[in-house]
Amino acid sequence: MNTRRLTTAQALVAFLARQYTERDGRRRRLIGATWGIFGHGNVAGIGQALLESEADMPFVQGRNEQAMVHAAVGYARQSRRLSTHAVTTSIGPGATNMVTGAALATVNRLPVLLLPGDVFATRPADPVLQQLEVPYAGDVSVNDALRPVSRYFDRITRPEALIPAALQAMRVLTDPAETGAVTLALPQDVQAEAYDWPEEFFTDRVWPVRRPRADADALTELAQAVRSARRPLIVAGGGVHHSEAEQALRDFAGATGIPVASTQAGKGSLPHDHPCDVGGIGHTGTATADELARTADLVIGVGTRWSDFTTASSTLFADPAVRFANINITGFDARKMSGLSVVADARGALEELTAALGGAHRVDPAYAQEYSDGKEHWEQLVDAAYESGDPDARPTQTQVLGALDTLVTGDDILINAAGSLPGDLHKLWRTRSADQYHVEYGYSCMGYEIPAAIGVAMAAPGRPVWALVGDGTYLMNPTEIVTAVQENIPLKMVILQNHGYASIGGLSEAVGAERFGTAYRHRAPDLTYTGAPLPVDLAANAASLGMRVIRARTLRDLREALAEARSADAATCVYVETETADTVSGPPGAQAWWDVPVAETAARPSAVKAREEYDRQAVARRRHL
Repeated sequence: MNTRRLTTAQALVAFLARQYTERDGRRRRLIGATWGIFGHGNVAGIGQALLESEADMPFVQGRNEQAMVHAAVGYARQSRRLSTHAVTTSIGPGATNMVTGAALATVNRLPVLLLPGDVFATRPADPVLQQLEVPYAGDVSVNDALRPVSRYFDRITRPEALIPAALQAMRVLTDPAETGAVTLALPQDVQAEAYDWPEEFFTDRVWPVRRPRADADALTELAQAVRSARRPLIVAGGGVHHSEAEQALRDFAGATGIPVASTQAGKGSLPHDHPCDVGGIGHTGTATADELARTADLVIGVGTRWSDFTTASSTLFADPAVRFANINITGFDARKMSGLSVVADARGALEELTAALGGAHRVDPAYAQEYSDGKEHWEQLVDAAYESGDPDARPTQTQVLGALDTLVTGDDILINAAGSLPGDLHKLWRTRSADQYHVEYGYSCMGYEIPAAIGVAMAAPGRPVWALVGDGTYLMNPTEIVTAVQENIPLKMVILQNHGYASIGGLSEAVGAERFGTAYRHRAPDLTYTGAPLPVDLAANAASLGMRVIRARTLRDLREALAEARSADAATCVYVETETADTVSGPPGAQAWWDVPVAETAARPSAVKAREEYDRQAVARRRHL
């Protein structure tokens, strides 16, 4: 048997450079690049191996370990889960900093490969620098914190153990029903240890990404359910995008006239101007979609995991006889809501369902007219929210979105994850292409937007990519601006400065907590945070990290700044201080409830009143059995 003598780290990098996915006849490289921050736990192993393999494995220098994972996740989502990045860190804080990113990847069912260094397998000195000592278990390290947020975890304590572990890692990364964060913990001594590797380990390996077909009986039952439904509704989730099922969904909706509402992950499954698109659903959804949900007698979930925002904390689907049917590639998600389970690839199942109905079924014309009228009315509300207002006044947040709405085309991609923007975007944004809307709302992680936008831009070179961030999110994780500048990525970033956690401030007020601890202000004489706004200058901070910054003080300035940023060929920031009162324009309020428990006993009147409202709403909760 032919062998090649390499260190474990060298062998791993050589192996990763030769892994591919293939779906629908298209082959893609599985690991497009490796991000890294080096310390004593990986510099002499993975670091040295990447240096030797620059021609085969592109390297990207990161600044924050969590952010590197976010960038890899953004790349993976834009690549429809067919390609991703690896991320390597040292043992200790570098490794544990990845836990949040790993959780985000796994929650969202997005592949990312994590390669943290680990303590010595041979234990020549104990403890070594950054080693966690666990008195009851000698084989535990801080990397074990990654176990519950990884879909696959292994610690490579011998060089030869890498072969089965690497193959299992690739299996999970490429399995659409199993994918998420995959962790291979690499003891620093094992990384540098040499071994005679079989040449077969380094041959090109293609991992087919299959489209499992629906069970014939389940498909027949679903077709019958569609035929018998009076008020059917489709809920499109992120699985529609992962499967590239947008055209199949468009064909099915067009043939049947069934309206399509979308989750945060599924928004854009139909373009906003499609007659059957009724917008976002749930707590941050449109009035049209939510009213249809309340009266639906059949709800078909396609690629959704039915989060509490989508179901309005189990209060949205109110018809006593409502039935559910789930098309999902994972049995775990397909069996939620106690409905008909169709475990299958979304595109294939929709194509088969369309064929099974044979063009002989359409919803009642009165039902189609009802949701068409509702859609038209909602568009009028969006127009009002986007209303331009006084061009020389400070813009509101919704006017910022309105200004961007007039500028973008289907080429633009918007990234957001946290704060009040996800709600406004879900309700208001008019999605023009299948991949324009990128809101991470499975983990809703502050600090995701900037690094994820870098990953998206790497996967979609030449397209305008916008990171929309509030001041709270910006302060969490601005470090990868340096990476965007270093890599000449023309990131477009919009910072909305409203001096605090505006979204949580509103929620705090609603639940009787009186916006406690949510404003970025000096302490007042009574020691509350109600003094003057803090004199921070985030625009200056972004400029200090290398971005070109355009300050927009008025709505007129904003329009010009956004246009300039869109055409820029370097990383550019538009900084705008928004009007927090939002008296000129604003999105409609929540169209459905969200369960955030309120204090059952309290001395302050605001909390007592909030609890009364909570008890009134909570009685509508329902388990669908």
